[in-house]
Amino acid sequence: MAQSNGASRELPPIQVTGGETPHHKKPHVPRRAGKPAVGTSNVVQPAPVLPADVAGVASGAKGAPGMASELTVSGEAVNARPFTRPGEALEAVPGLIVTQHSGEGKANQYFLRGYNLDHGTDLAITVDGVPVNMRTHAHGQGYADLNWLIPETIAAMDVRKGPYFADEGDFASVGSVRIGLIDRTEKGLAQVTAGSFGYRRLLGMDSAKVGEGSLLVAGELGTYNGPWDNPDNVRKLNGLVRYSQGTATDGVSVTGMAYANRWNSTDQVPQRAITGGLLDRFGSEDPSDGGTTNRFALSARVAQSDDLGSWKANAYVVKSQLDLFNNFTYYLSDPVFGDQFHQHDDRLMLGANISRTLNGSLAGLPMQTTIGLQSRYDAIDLALTNTFQRGFLANIRSDKVGEGSVGLYAENTVRWTDWLRTTIGLRGDTYSADVTSLFSAGNSGRADAALGSPKFRMVLGPFNQTEFFLGAGYGMHSNDARGATTTEDPSDPATRLTPSPLLVRTRGAEVGVRSKIVPGLDSSLSLFILDQDSEILFSGDAGDTSATRASRRYGFEWSSHYRPRSWIDIDADLAMTHARFRGTDSEQAEVYASLAGYPEAQLGNAPGNYVPNAPAMVASAGVTLGEKTGWFGSLRWRYLASSPLTEDNAFRSSATSIFNGRLGYRIDNGWRIQLDVLNLFNTQANQITYAYGSLLKTDTLYNLCTGGVAPASVCQNGVMDTVLHPVEPLTFRLTVAGVF
Repeated sequence: MAQSNGASRELPPIQVTGGETPHHKKPHVPRRAGKPAVGTSNVVQPAPVLPADVAGVASGAKGAPGMASELTVSGEAVNARPFTRPGEALEAVPGLIVTQHSGEGKANQYFLRGYNLDHGTDLAITVDGVPVNMRTHAHGQGYADLNWLIPETIAAMDVRKGPYFADEGDFASVGSVRIGLIDRTEKGLAQVTAGSFGYRRLLGMDSAKVGEGSLLVAGELGTYNGPWDNPDNVRKLNGLVRYSQGTATDGVSVTGMAYANRWNSTDQVPQRAITGGLLDRFGSEDPSDGGTTNRFALSARVAQSDDLGSWKANAYVVKSQLDLFNNFTYYLSDPVFGDQFHQHDDRLMLGANISRTLNGSLAGLPMQTTIGLQSRYDAIDLALTNTFQRGFLANIRSDKVGEGSVGLYAENTVRWTDWLRTTIGLRGDTYSADVTSLFSAGNSGRADAALGSPKFRMVLGPFNQTEFFLGAGYGMHSNDARGATTTEDPSDPATRLTPSPLLVRTRGAEVGVRSKIVPGLDSSLSLFILDQDSEILFSGDAGDTSATRASRRYGFEWSSHYRPRSWIDIDADLAMTHARFRGTDSEQAEVYASLAGYPEAQLGNAPGNYVPNAPAMVASAGVTLGEKTGWFGSLRWRYLASSPLTEDNAFRSSATSIFNGRLGYRIDNGWRIQLDVLNLFNTQANQITYAYGSLLKTDTLYNLCTGGVAPASVCQNGVMDTVLHPVEPLTFRLTVAGVF
């Protein structure tokens, strides 16, 4: 939908405001896988209140950006983009790439600022104040599944990057995306979409006045097979009910959600199988891969303002379950039945947050202070088993985990002059986890950790509609609680393991500029650096921990949004990052030496400082045309540059360049018809590419290993090769929507 007024990335008036890839360091257990008006008052004026339909009741008023990379994208702008799956709505965030390497019920893969964020680590996502990232998850730390999100219900996305904001905690070191939901619709909506490869979607949405508030109801049904030789056979059911009353600063909302999905997966396949003619590009090595999931959530939010300032609070309870079957290494561990495994995650997540903002003065200078408390508790049942065609073979580990956290933060903003404001903040997080390992008492235990994180931001300007920003701060992310108590290898109890820390420190700094000096053009440039003490992860695929070295990333992001006329909207983004591990890796050197004489296993295992799957460049551009009625359309381009796939840079991915388009017509009575064309030029590109060791029954090494000829270290590593999940080919989707 084309925008009718204003830019989707508008600079508000200046105001004072409050691995998915297997890892081979341990070849014995490879990973499977406005300045306010000048006046006499010393009290900071509140930020402008958006209409409830835009801001969302109880979401709180939005203030001026604290960094050049901070922005808000309207739901209208998000839905003006053609995209394949709900998670790709987040690609409205400059520099963010969202991909999928498996079935349509599994969380997406995220890339931002030179990070392969796997399924959500270091990218904090919330929807209506409810965290999406799942800690201590069966498939990976920070698992963030957005397949239950109905894009048409998005009111706005608030985007931040870097560890400079005191109210951002776990998983937010690289960035955060806060998605707000609409409270009502002007008219009811009925929409049907049909497309290539069995894509079908029915959407209904309407609201009604109930008492002094509004009741919103939305639901969708979806099916999809995809181009795969083994159809995805997706069956998705999704619903939302929301009652809201009041405004963004004085209001309340209660929201219920329900979602269920089941699917088959065509996971990444080895390049050698495609090249050798064993598999089609859209074929599957293990057709029994797939999963089922469900999610039920209830949340409430409230906000009020008074003479002293404002306060807001929210609470939530989420019940979710995932059963996932994957086979990433084929016949590496089990030459007879194969390497499929089952990951089970069943959890109850509860949380509550509250914050208070006080307006005041300091020596006659306008000042604003915000203090807040954030709490969360997860009760989790986890299991990892070996399977064959989804049938049970053997247990690897099973755990019951209780993990709680409390975050306390404070921020103080002072406007020293008309052109200078500073914000200092401090955040403290404390975590506690109890792990009961049902099959290995040695891996049970309790882990406790706490970190303090100071923050600082400074804004200079505006000078001729141009502002300059500086930010620095400490951040953190949590590791899987099982990794913090694991002392022995689940598959080999005699092998002792070193527990990983429960919390990991991050540090970052950023300078930026943002300008609207050219009429209609909003442009920003940010230069950043981000250090991480250790990229330590729990390997949900293998059941043990895998620790990497400290890392450093630095780069820049440039983003521009241009609206020369009411009917044309143009945006372009470019992000470049240099990512490297720091220090030496003597353990990897030993692995490399143990594979000598078998180049098919040794290649790609040499020690190095490259960070696998860290993209050096991400770019996107798009144009949206049209008014509220009549013809409309859009064309978008997304580019993901080649990246190293192993630490020695021996394997690299190929670049991915994709165009998507949309053409449609809107009638003044609200009816709409549109055609989305995905992968417009039918490019043969990959959604994701990895490089790691695996075994196929057709590999020469398979016979050497089953015959007892090759050394154990070589057989445990397998044949190093790129594995890929292709982009879907040229795809058409036709939508007809009516209002009532």
